[in-house]
Amino acid sequence: MPAAVSLPKKPLQKAYDYIVVGSGSGGCPVVRRLIDGTEATVLLIEAGDPGLGIPEIDDPREWVPLGQSRYDWGYKYAPAPHADGRAIGIPRGRVLGGSSATNALMWYRGHPLDYDAWDDAGATGWRFEDVLPYFKRCEDWEGGETELRGSGGPMKITTSRDLHPVARAMIEGAAELGIPLIDDPNGETNEGGAPSNFNIADGKRWSSATGYIYPILDHPRLTIQTNSLTTELIIENGRCVGVRHEVDNEITETRATSEVVLAAGAFDTPRLLMLSGIGDARELAKLGIPVVLDLPGVGQNLQDHPLIQACVFRASQPLGPKTDNGGGTMLNWKSRPDLVQADVHAFPVQGNSAEPPLREKYDMSGEVFAIGFGLMHSRSVGYMKMLSADPRGPLELQPNYFAERSDMDAMISAYHTIAGLADTKAFAGVSSGLAAPDRSLTGAEVEAFIRDGCSTFFHSCGTAKMGTDAMAVTDPRLKVHGIEGLRISDASVIPVIPTCNTHAPVTMIGERAADFIKEDA
Repeated sequence: MPAAVSLPKKPLQKAYDYIVVGSGSGGCPVVRRLIDGTEATVLLIEAGDPGLGIPEIDDPREWVPLGQSRYDWGYKYAPAPHADGRAIGIPRGRVLGGSSATNALMWYRGHPLDYDAWDDAGATGWRFEDVLPYFKRCEDWEGGETELRGSGGPMKITTSRDLHPVARAMIEGAAELGIPLIDDPNGETNEGGAPSNFNIADGKRWSSATGYIYPILDHPRLTIQTNSLTTELIIENGRCVGVRHEVDNEITETRATSEVVLAAGAFDTPRLLMLSGIGDARELAKLGIPVVLDLPGVGQNLQDHPLIQACVFRASQPLGPKTDNGGGTMLNWKSRPDLVQADVHAFPVQGNSAEPPLREKYDMSGEVFAIGFGLMHSRSVGYMKMLSADPRGPLELQPNYFAERSDMDAMISAYHTIAGLADTKAFAGVSSGLAAPDRSLTGAEVEAFIRDGCSTFFHSCGTAKMGTDAMAVTDPRLKVHGIEGLRISDASVIPVIPTCNTHAPVTMIGERAADFIKEDA
C-alpha cells in the first residue's frame, strides 16, 4: 500500500486521446494499460470523491456502512413482486475505485462454465480459455503463479491470516454435511468450502484505484477529474467525440480524439447512453429525449444474485473483534445433485446481518452471528429504466428476484443446508442454536423466511450486454453497435451473470477492453 497518496491538481484540457467515464473495476484497468502501453493522453472522470486516506474505506471490517454513506449512489431496487414488495437497497460505489472501494473485498471468478455461457450467448471469444490470461494478468496472488492464478499483477489477493472461529466453523460444519473442503475457490474447482480470496494487503483494502491508479497518479499523460458527473455523450455524425460533464458546478465539454470508454456501471452506463439518445426509441420519446440511435437492449437484461440475510445463530462464547472483512470463508455447493456446477453460496457474518422483516419477527438479542446464503446461478431477469430526463433523476431498477420458480426452489434447498449447520459438531463449539428462525421451518414457512430475508449481493450486471443479437448493445470487442468511438468496459456488458462476485470478472473485462482499444488504434 502506498504510504501516502494525494490527487494531483491538473488543469482540464479541451481534448484528450481517450476519456474513461467511471473509475471502478472496469475503468481503472483501461486507464492503467493505456498509460503504460501507449503514448496517449487519458482523462479519467469520476462522479464521486477521491476517497484517498479515508479510514472507513481502508478498513476491511467497516465496509457495510459505506453502502449508506457519501461514497454510495443511494440506489434502491423497485419493490420486488416476489420478495414481499420490498424496496431493497443496492449499494454502488461513488468514489475513486467505484464499488471496489466500498464492496466486501471479495476476489472470486466463479466457474469456467460461466464464461463458456457468455460465448454461447453471442459474446464470441469469451470462453474461459479466452479470458483466463486476463484474469491472471490482474492478479498478484499470495500463492504465486500457477496454471490458473497470476502473480505480479495490480490486484493483491490474500487469504485470512487467522480465520475467525465462526468462519472456520462454517466450512468445517459444511464438511460434516457432505460439502468438501477445498484450498482455493479460484483453483481447479470452486465447489466446496474454502478460505475466501480478499483484496486486502497489510490489513487494508486494496481497491482497483489502489492497484491500478495510485502508481500512476503523477503521470503527465493522466488527468483525473473527481466530483464530476458526466451528463451526456457528444455524438457527431454517428461518432462519439467527447462528453459533457460537471466541473465546479458548470457543464463542460471535453473532447476525445480516439475513443470514449464508459465504465460507469450497470446503472449509470445505460443511463448515460439513454441521456445521449441511445436506447429504445419508444422509451426515449416518453422522456422527450431526441433519438440518436434506436438500440432497444439498453437497460434490459438486468441480473443480480439474490442474497438471504440471514440465518442467525446464538453465540455460545464471545465472538471477539471482527477479522478480515467480517467473514473469512465461503461455501459453494449444488442445490440439486444433478447440476453440472455449484449454484448456491454462503458466507459467515461475525455479527447480525438479518434484514428488517426478520429482526421484527425473531428475538436476536445477545451475542449472535449469521450465515448469509444466496443463489449464484440465478435465472430471473429484470430491467432498468429512467423515469426522468434529468441526469440525477430517479431510475426504476427491477431485478425480478424469484420471477423464475427454479430460483426459489434452489434457495429453499440452500436454506435447509444452512439450517442444518446448527446440528453439526463444528457448530457446537461456537453456537447454542438458531435464533432466526427459532424453530424448524417447513413448506410455505421456508418460502416466507426467504422472501422476508431477501437482499442483494450487489452484483448488478447485464444492462448493455455484448453480443450479436437484436438486444445486444456492444459487439464482442465491447464497441457500442452503431456508434463509432464508443466502447463499454463494466458489468453492464455481461450477457449472463456469472456464479460469483462481479468485481473479478469486471476487472478482467477492463484488462481485455484495454487490449481491444490498443489493437484497434
